[in-house]
Parts: sequence; C-alpha cells; structure tokens
Amino acid sequence: MTIGDKIKKIRKYRNMTQKQLGILCGFSENTADVRIRQYENNSKIPKEDMLKNIANALNINVCALNESSLYAAEDVMFSLFELDDHYSIPLFKIIDDTDSSFPQERIAISFKYKLINDFLKEWLIRKEELATGVITKEEYFEWKINWPDTCDDCGKFEPSKKWRTNDKSKSK
Repeated sequence: MTIGDKIKKIRKYRNMTQKQLGILCGFSENTADVRIRQYENNSKIPKEDMLKNIANALNINVCALNESSLYAAEDVMFSLFELDDHYSIPLFKIIDDTDSSFPQERIAISFKYKLINDFLKEWLIRKEELATGVITKEEYFEWKINWPDTCDDCGKFEPSKKWRTNDKSKSK
C-alpha cells in the first residue's frame, strides 16, 4: 500500500474530508483539498516534515504511513534473512489447526529477542480479542495505526495513547 493509499484510508476512517485534513496540515483553504488529493493519488509524495504534519492531523504514529515493500514473497524472505543475521531466527514445523476441517503443516518463526516476542505476544492478544469480539475492528485498527503508543505490555500498564472506545479488558 502506498503512502497516498494509507493517508486516504486513515483520513476516511477519521471521517475527514481532504479539505479538513489539508487545513489541519497548514494549507490554505483554497489549496487544502488539492494538496491532499495529490498525495492520495500519488502524484506527489509528501516530504518528511509534511508526513509528520499529516500524521499529527490524523492523530496517528507517523510510522503508520511509511510505505512497506514487503508485499512480494521474495521481499519478505530477504527481510527474514536479514533479521536472521541479527537475531538467529529458529524455524519450526507446526500444525495449523485454525480450520479444524483442514489442518495444515506450516513453518513458524521465533525470535531470540525478548522485546520482539513481547510485541508479538501483545499483537496475538489483540488478534484474539478481535476474533472473540472483545474489541471491534475499529479499535484493532486504532491500536495498529498508533502502535507502539497503544502498547500496554499485555495489560501490565495503561498505554500512553487511548485506543479502546469501550474498555472491556478490565473485565477479563
């Protein structure tokens, strides 16, 4: 997903018009929608300071707008190879029985890096909360676009950024 696609997706999620976002980013009322449209249709790429302005206006972590190049399997593999050089990633054969009618053998990875494991553990909790209805799709999306400010270390402390609209986690 391009930076422009991400800006558009999050702007719409925030129920903002292009003009509203542009004005919050400091553009004049006359050019605000045009400038945001240029970013969203990828005819212009915002510079780093403008990207920060956009993220601030959308109330998200600027990293949520970064363009990822991990869509091709080859790109994912080369990223994993590089991570393996740093963290020595063990690989495991597992049986994925999330679809009990069709269990499949898969390959899982593990990181010998506590912080990454902690982050992955919290992500797993969020995915389980989403699957069981504890959190909504909107809350899950909010958690992701503001990560790591939404981290709570698996319920050990309050995150620095509120993302739950209806905090049901306390009733666990």
